Amino acid sequence: MSNRQSPLGTVGHEEDTDLSELSRALRRRVDEALDGYTRYGADCPSELAAAIRHSLLAPAKRLRPLLVLMACEACGCSSNEALAAACAVEMIHTYSLVHDDLPAMDDDDLRRGLPSCHAKFGEATAILAGDALLAQAFEVLSKDVRPPAVAARCCGELAAAAGACNLVGGQQDDLHAEFADLGIDELEQIHRRKTGAMICVSLRLGGIIGGASDEQLAALDAYGERLGVAFQIVDDLLDLEGNERSLGKRARKDSQSGKLTFPAVLGVEKSRRRAEALVAQAIDAVASFGPWAAPLQAIARFVLERDR
Repeated sequence: MSNRQSPLGTVGHEEDTDLSELSRALRRRVDEALDGYTRYGADCPSELAAAIRHSLLAPAKRLRPLLVLMACEACGCSSNEALAAACAVEMIHTYSLVHDDLPAMDDDDLRRGLPSCHAKFGEATAILAGDALLAQAFEVLSKDVRPPAVAARCCGELAAAAGACNLVGGQQDDLHAEFADLGIDELEQIHRRKTGAMICVSLRLGGIIGGASDEQLAALDAYGERLGVAFQIVDDLLDLEGNERSLGKRARKDSQSGKLTFPAVLGVEKSRRRAEALVAQAIDAVASFGPWAAPLQAIARFVLERDR
């Protein structure tokens, strides 16, 4: 366990430093590490490397890596110990975006304010770039998380979150839900897997690396489950009400394509209130961490107030 002075101590800030500066500092560390991980050797074809870096290093919120690092800190360990896990989570998230954007899936030509991977490099290269990121995530965890028993546990957790019963299964059900007449319970169940599972596992990886107790992991799970659904509700509202420049992707595409969304089921105002209630519950769920809850609580408020 690190000798901590404040929730901002491991990035060299004082307690009264604005938490947004903490997020920026952590995001810079993640971006630098991702850049290092994707400087491949000569055996990686240059076009494949370019496609991977185009998608992975594009300007992004890095929400999931931030959750890894902040959860690790909250559980009593330096976030430096969880940087590899934060990068692995972002690799999985980016692979899922690359594949989701394909014409066979959501058919999006814009992502993170740039041409989507297949729009710039072609479908075949985009598929391979996603495949490579999926594989590299587990390489990073297995090599750079210590001790080996913790690395193995992290690999198992991330594989389950990204697999057929969670991220991939949720995406499959989301595709089948287009133009379907489903209720709020069914919709939330889809997004607890498609969106929420990766948010929950981000917190769990940080907690596991940080030596979390069972009670701490349960608190992180409760926070993540609520935050994941709130994130998706806000995402649906932004698709309906946001603009392409701030979103970095096409607006109103989900509603126009018949995708099942929270505003379509609940209406805009009820969706907004539900997101507010879920964020409030998430904030309460981590109150037991004391002052170390502050960064996680700030992230929850950001999810509710974000414009992209």
